[in-house]
Amino acid sequence: MADCFYARVSAFDQNLDRQLIAANGRGIPSANVFTEKLSGKDTNRPELQRHMGVVESGDTVIVESISRFARNTRDLLDLVEKLNVMGVEFVSLKENIDTTTPTGKFMLTVFGAVAELLCTSYLMLRKCVNR
Repeated sequence: MADCFYARVSAFDQNLDRQLIAANGRGIPSANVFTEKLSGKDTNRPELQRHMGVVESGDTVIVESISRFARNTRDLLDLVEKLNVMGVEFVSLKENIDTTTPTGKFMLTVFGAVAELLCTSYLMLRKCVNR
């Protein structure tokens, strides 16, 4: 498969355009682009599972942002560890993360925690506004 791209938005009324433009800009064939419109609250997402099932050693999984791949740090680290065990590289374009280096692995953890903090803060703010 080589390079493949995972794109996700949380709701049907959101669009994937920005992420698909990023995939197209990397020259990734549409057959290697996996998209879904589901919450990232857990990893039980059909296209994510299909994506994880077809990658193989030597492939690269590319996402526009780590927040599109996983919404919490634990899920992000677990998914990337599964990829690493399979010999698959993980690249996040927005954060410029390369998990083949110790610094890249560290930055993945830091950015994952920041993304989780932002998401949680947003959800809390939404609850307060809707009261």
